[in-house]
This record gives sequence, structure tokens and C-alpha cells, in this order.
Amino acid sequence: MNHLWPFAAFLVPVILGLIVFQLDSFDPAPYPAEQPSQKKPPAAAAPSLNARMLHGSERIGVGRLWGPEDIAYDPKTGIIYTGCADGWVKRVTVNESSAADSVVEDWVNTGGRPLGLALGLHGEVLVADADIGLLNVTADGRVELLADEAEGVKFKLTDAVAVAEDGVLYFTDASWKYSLNDFIWDFLEGRPYGRLLSYDPNTKQTKVLVKDLFFANGVFVSPDGNFVVFCETPMRRCKRLFIKGEMKGDIDVFIENLPGMPDNIRYDGEGLFWIAFVSDYTLGWKLAQKHPLVRKVLGVMVKYGVRPEMEKNGGAFAVDLEGNPVAHYHDRHSMLVSTGIKIRDHLYFGFVTSNFILRLNLTQNPVVQAGK
Repeated sequence: MNHLWPFAAFLVPVILGLIVFQLDSFDPAPYPAEQPSQKKPPAAAAPSLNARMLHGSERIGVGRLWGPEDIAYDPKTGIIYTGCADGWVKRVTVNESSAADSVVEDWVNTGGRPLGLALGLHGEVLVADADIGLLNVTADGRVELLADEAEGVKFKLTDAVAVAEDGVLYFTDASWKYSLNDFIWDFLEGRPYGRLLSYDPNTKQTKVLVKDLFFANGVFVSPDGNFVVFCETPMRRCKRLFIKGEMKGDIDVFIENLPGMPDNIRYDGEGLFWIAFVSDYTLGWKLAQKHPLVRKVLGVMVKYGVRPEMEKNGGAFAVDLEGNPVAHYHDRHSMLVSTGIKIRDHLYFGFVTSNFILRLNLTQNPVVQAGK
């Protein structure tokens, strides 16, 4: 009988695991498949890239900037604003000759988790606070709640915000079901709980513009003010909603089949949108997106405190005003890049979990033609 013990030691945990799996109530849904009549487009690929963006980069605010998820830049003062995991919106004055010696100031604590930031038209800073809602922070540091629900549904994960030339704010609620602490469940469940919304400071009205989005993330208004671009992270695409002109109210795809999972999107004032990738579209995410069973297994693992690392090769992807790929900065040792913004001759990166902002001199670290 002793020779059966090794087999039993293996079999019993497997049987218990299967019982736990079958009894678990988590029920992931299939992600939308390509329509049979549509030909799947090739992966969006940039004609030029830099696959070693960490090489030659500089770190700003090491140990002072925990989870600098988004970056807003004030060209008048040269100050960088970023929202951190400790609840502080911090102001950074960059030392151009020595980035490591940049000055970090604890400016305003929202009491929540500030994510997306945008500069207002009158010196204010707009904050998408994941825990609280859409906030306005005045120049003297007063915090005002603008919105925390729409159509009777409370925001659960206010994510990104952008300001149009008429002062209207466009922002995303990534999920009305899951909070930031539970965001992984939104990805694993595979159902569209995200929304794109607007807030008019004149009427103080909040409107739901687009429903049923898959983790609605970054948002930005086009430089001509005609459309709003917004990202759906697990779908690896950005859509656009026309807010002016003959196409007002229409929605189409701005870019799809991205090689990474998009987070924030920023316009550089020079004809390019920069889309941050929290990760490549790794094999792990490919399998998880394609197979609900894989996501259920992952869900059971997460419930018991085990989460495999599926993210890698984060970076920033540049596209022109028509959504055509232009350049791709990334690095296999980088992950959870949440924002990429070009300020003068540097590209600045924010992160979900790192304790610094990264910057890269684009002149000294140019992209090269893909394949070379």
C-alpha cells in the first residue's frame, strides 16, 4: 500500500482543486469575436521603434512618486502634475541638467486615488479620482467634487479626463461594477461595464455619451475639437466620438488591433497622439481573452492570492491624427506603463506601480526603422 501514497498525495489536491473550481460562482463571458464577414486586420505596427527605452533614460522623484499614473504639464510654469497612490497630486519641477535632483512637492491630497489629470482653462487641475469621482482642484488647492454618478449609477473607477476648448470635460468610468482594487476582475469577467461621459461646468450636468465599453480608459480631445478619442484596454483599441460637425454623435474605430494594451492617451501638440501600453499583448493575455475557461482558472487563483505575472514590454505608441502608427517606444523589462507624454525633446512615462517618473531624451535615443 505504501507505493500508493505518492499517487494519493498528487490526486487528492487535484480532486479538491476541481471541486473548488466547479463550485466557484465566477462566470466569465466570451469577449466579442470578429464578425464572420470581416477580415481580421493585421496587427498595428509602427514603421519605426526603439525597443530599449530604459537604456539612457532618467528617473525623476525616486521614492517620492508612488504610482504616478498620469502626467499633466503646464507649459506656462514648467510644472508637471501627477497623481500618486498615496492620494497626493504632486507637483514636479524638473531639473533639466540633473533629473534626479528635480523638486517634488506634495500639493493636494484628494483623499482617494487620483488617476487621470488634465489642466483646465482657468488654471485649475481636473482629476479623475478612482475612488471619489471627477474633481476640480483650484489653483490655490481647493478640491471640489464635480460628479460621482450618472443616470443613477455611481462611478466605481473614474479613470481619465480631458478638457475641450469650450470647457466641457470628457472622462471615463472604467467600470461601474469593479473598483480600482478589484480591476483585474473586470478584465477576467469580460463584460462591458465602462462608460464615456461628459460634464458641462456651465450647466453642471453629467451625461453618459457611450455605454458598454470594455474597461474604458484613456481619453483625449482632438486638437481641432471635432472628436474625442477613448481607449478600451482589453480590446486593444481606441475609438472616437465625433462631438462637432456633420458626423456629430457618430462613433468609429480610431485604431484597433494594437500590439499592446492601451491606457492613457496624450496629444503632443505636434501632430501625434501617444498611447501608453501597460503591457504587450502577451501569450497569457491572448489565451485569457480567447478562452473564458482560462479566465475562470485565473479568477480562482486570484481569489486564493495567486496571480501569475502576465504583463511585460510596456511603452508608448505614437499615431498621427488619422490613427496611423508612427513610432513605438518599449522595453521588455518595462511594464504597467500608464502614460506617455512628449514634453519638448523628452518623452515622459508614468507608471501604475513604480515609484518614479521616467524620461527619455528623444534626440539622443531616436527610433529606428522596424526590421533593422
